[in-house]
Amino acid sequence: MNHARAPLWDQLKHFQYKDPISFHVPGHKNGFITPSNDWSDFKEILKYDLTELSGLDDLHNPTGVIKEAQALAANWFGAKYTHFLVGGSTVGNLAMILATCNPNDQVLVQRNCHKSILNGLELSGVTPIFLTPQYDVNSNRFTFPTIEQYKAAIDDYQDIKVVIVTYPDYFGDTFMLKSLIDYAHQHGIVVLVDEAHGVHFSLNHAFTPPSAVKLGADIVVQSAHKMAPAMTMTAYLHIGSTRVDRMKIESYLTMLQSSSPSYLMMASLDLARQFLARLTDHDIVSIEQSVMEVRDILAKSPYWDVLPINGSDPLKIVINIQNGYSVKLITELFEAEAIYPEFSTDQHIVWCHGLAPFQDNQRLREAVEKVTTQLNFSKKHVKIKRKPIYFGGERLELEYSFQQMSQLTYSFCEWEAAENKVAAEAVVPYPPGIPIIQKGERITKRHIELITYLNKQRTNFQQAYIDKGVLVFKGE
Repeated sequence: MNHARAPLWDQLKHFQYKDPISFHVPGHKNGFITPSNDWSDFKEILKYDLTELSGLDDLHNPTGVIKEAQALAANWFGAKYTHFLVGGSTVGNLAMILATCNPNDQVLVQRNCHKSILNGLELSGVTPIFLTPQYDVNSNRFTFPTIEQYKAAIDDYQDIKVVIVTYPDYFGDTFMLKSLIDYAHQHGIVVLVDEAHGVHFSLNHAFTPPSAVKLGADIVVQSAHKMAPAMTMTAYLHIGSTRVDRMKIESYLTMLQSSSPSYLMMASLDLARQFLARLTDHDIVSIEQSVMEVRDILAKSPYWDVLPINGSDPLKIVINIQNGYSVKLITELFEAEAIYPEFSTDQHIVWCHGLAPFQDNQRLREAVEKVTTQLNFSKKHVKIKRKPIYFGGERLELEYSFQQMSQLTYSFCEWEAAENKVAAEAVVPYPPGIPIIQKGERITKRHIELITYLNKQRTNFQQAYIDKGVLVFKGE
């Protein structure tokens, strides 16, 4: 296949060469009508914000350029079929779970998964068995369950139908996924992978870990916009085997995705695949050198350590803040210099290097020096005794099934009275969107201590009231 082509984008450009007159949606009429003169910069972009016109195909029944663009993507990524997603990896995660799981199916899933996975579990009505990840003392955070944990759970729960994993995690770390896939397949279990942060693993280069598609996973969902140059909310869903029903996947995607998908977003998926396919070995070496230069610049401060790569995603640069210094303050000091990292926890700041050499080394160097100087003289930082995220025992089963929870009533409960009650909602610091407490999990004293601590560190939660309490099921 000719990966220099971008058939959907080429067709959009060809369409505009005709200087078309719009008597169709969308209402901006190819950029002619805009709500404000401030939108003048959008006029050129809006010309390509089209709809299902003759020659432009239909995402929900592709027979032309969208079909060709998806086929090129499948070929490049090594999948049997690839679907374009315009609702992010979230819609892909929901679709892959709904298409492979039936109500009450036992599903094995790691405890520190994204909230979209949890939403998919609830919508499908499965019985989840959560595995607790291991704590890495070198990086001071939880990573993955061990292969031994997965194998033991598969052996202990004879009715597991699906295993759902996150690979890589939000810090770029990976694990021995191939061993898990092989063991699961030996037991007739389907493997679903949320590879939202690993689209560039498809490069099949020593620079990155291998993609879950290459490793044999049955369905893999990748965000295109996170690490490749695609528009926000774009993603790919790759079908890697005949263990899953392709027609069910397509049916759920039709239900979950907009009936009016953005052609700009779909074209950016086409162009992102083209971009990845055209990266040369020389390009990748240049990116690798740039990563090392950025890491060296960030390392020039005594207030944090740059964590080693150790086989993880080199584009994710993680700094571990020294004990006693506020991550929130350090993040704000960088943002005051108009330098914005991807996200921070109570102890780490994560930086995403792009798939091109970084061009502003001097500006970054000056910012590191300025932040360090400010910390040398700052009286604002508070000596902090950090608490690790606590997930409980080796495994977690919810107190109620999702079907039972849908019939229960709930009420607000202040934290002082919440211990031993069952949460009626997930408690989710965001980003990265990993719940500390699952919906249906019994709240412990350790949970309350951790959330109180995170609130004091000004951690962002998706519930505005979380500093005061949580929703719990009545009767608890």
